[in-house]
Amino acid sequence: MFGFAFYYPIVMSFFWVSGGLYYYFRRERHAPPRTAPPALADAPMASILIPCFNEGEQVDETIAAALAQCYPDFEVIAINDGSSDDTADKLQALAERHERLRVIHLDRNMGKANALRMGALAARSEYLICIDGDALLDSYATHWMVWHLTSGPRVGAVTGNPRIRNRSSLLGRIQVGEFSSIIGMIKRAQRVYGRLFTVSGVITGFRRTALHRIGYWSDNMVTEDIDISWRLQMDHWDIRYEPNALCFILMPETLRGLWRQRLRWAQGGVEVMLRHTQDLLSWRKRRMWVVLCEYLFSVAWAYTMVLIIALWAIGLVVALPPALHIDTILPRWHGVVLAMVCLLQFAASIIIDRRYETRVGRNYYWMIWYPVAYWLIGMASTVVALPKALLKRRNTRAVWVSPDRGIR
Repeated sequence: MFGFAFYYPIVMSFFWVSGGLYYYFRRERHAPPRTAPPALADAPMASILIPCFNEGEQVDETIAAALAQCYPDFEVIAINDGSSDDTADKLQALAERHERLRVIHLDRNMGKANALRMGALAARSEYLICIDGDALLDSYATHWMVWHLTSGPRVGAVTGNPRIRNRSSLLGRIQVGEFSSIIGMIKRAQRVYGRLFTVSGVITGFRRTALHRIGYWSDNMVTEDIDISWRLQMDHWDIRYEPNALCFILMPETLRGLWRQRLRWAQGGVEVMLRHTQDLLSWRKRRMWVVLCEYLFSVAWAYTMVLIIALWAIGLVVALPPALHIDTILPRWHGVVLAMVCLLQFAASIIIDRRYETRVGRNYYWMIWYPVAYWLIGMASTVVALPKALLKRRNTRAVWVSPDRGIR
């Protein structure tokens, strides 16, 4: 048990770093710059879908960034999902000023999955670029995503590269490094190994034919992005990762907001695992087994760490057998090894990420706090998410809950 708790993060870090570096040297290093995407022989129309719920504070800049795409033929569809603030009025005013913008008003909060489905059904294009209502889409992101979607008939989706906008606090600066050295690295490695655990819900391009085959997004899953990723790949659609498709997002900068976000992510992963594990047992879906095993090991690691902490706490008041006695939970030699592995992973991510942000390295000074702030929250959220997902009432609609978008 103790060996698993120590070796699991080291082994996974090795896979992520090796896969991420392979992806970089094979596909990114000599790729064209972000501002000069590959030419399209025939630039088909693209539809940018923006589901909105109480986005009045940032909807103007989100729509402005979407309308500023360096792409010849596109439309923007904003779906107001029963907002209770001034989102509807602002969207309507914007629609009167911009011909490319259409607005769909839903009378009540039905959830992001339902809003995306309504937008997909109203879209005029086969290619759908889906972003969140507080995200700023880079000018060239649509071109990069459509290029992938048109490159092969089996490409069902392409996920982009979210970047953190709010960096004024310690948590914000740590997340800059997390999205680069953890999330970005994992997506690169998983793309090399063949299957992605999830697309980024904040920026993903879809082929509408693929969505139609699998029944669009599920409105009873806490995280619709994880579920749609698994169902697309189980239907043998390919999901790609395009780091040049940038999207700038707001993230929580309070511990409460961060906990709620990570608990929702963890619960979404558990729900997807519980729903689809049985379907993955067939040989035809064997390429998803690596993704499933990786997630199962991460859940097992979280519970193992909680058990070790519990044994240490019990050992303070009760004499335990030597095999179960934990002297301390403070880092010793194994903590130094883990810290060195983390530093190597952060260094590798700097090599990769400087292509997209020249000064990204200065945020890694704060990454020393990452294990304290995020490993503990991630571990605890996974432990809480499993029983929460098991006790959840089935077929309960997942509706919007306004997230913490940082210190404004």
